Amino acid sequence: MHHGASASDDCAKVCCTRIEHFGVRAGNLIIFDDVNLHVHCGQLTALIGPNGAGKSTLLKAILGEVEHSGALHYVDAKGKHTGHPIIGYVPQYLSFDVSAPASVMDIFMACLSQRPVWLFSSHHLRRRVLESLSRVQAEHLIDRRLGALSGGELQRVLLALALDPLPDLLLLDEPVSGVDQNGLELFYQIVLELRAQEDMAIILISHDLDLVSKYADQVVLLNKKVLAVGSPDDVFADASMKKIFGSIL
Repeated sequence: MHHGASASDDCAKVCCTRIEHFGVRAGNLIIFDDVNLHVHCGQLTALIGPNGAGKSTLLKAILGEVEHSGALHYVDAKGKHTGHPIIGYVPQYLSFDVSAPASVMDIFMACLSQRPVWLFSSHHLRRRVLESLSRVQAEHLIDRRLGALSGGELQRVLLALALDPLPDLLLLDEPVSGVDQNGLELFYQIVLELRAQEDMAIILISHDLDLVSKYADQVVLLNKKVLAVGSPDDVFADASMKKIFGSIL
């Protein structure tokens, strides 16, 4: 996938997720409307926009967690329509208590097993968990308590969880808020390696425009609707971008 591919590219012959005419309402309030995007495998798409633009809700709509209009289509690398992609998701906020006396291994077991953790033998899962953690340079954290992890370590563990099973489409909702600069760079490097090695499509919500301009293949500027889409250079030069982010560009 070449750098800077845009949503207008043909999806017919490459692995691609098409988001067509997506809209979400809350009563009479329009959260966003008529969002059309093509997200190619092996491509990092950064979703940017002001607070309240509908970015997180769009990810939840793609996941099927909120009611929406429109349709999601996935085409595999052979050009066959294969229905719905396998989707991995790293949320902005944790849905579990990091102060609980649980280890990284415990969380994986709880997520991977249909049975209660204490009834489940960990031996045959441990190799699988180590493999998932190795994708995010975090094998050494397998027995660490969640409360002892740094912000960056915790986000890498959540990323590893999102990679089992390996998704066709990975959704990252502001995954590095509260993470120091070293953790930030490492997280982005891991995401880029995943994009290249696993040929997965990645949609990342980010407020860090410097990192977006450095790493994204495609940028989508959203504010209730798609205002601009294209390469970082094209979108950052767009008049809508200057109107919304003028003071920090």
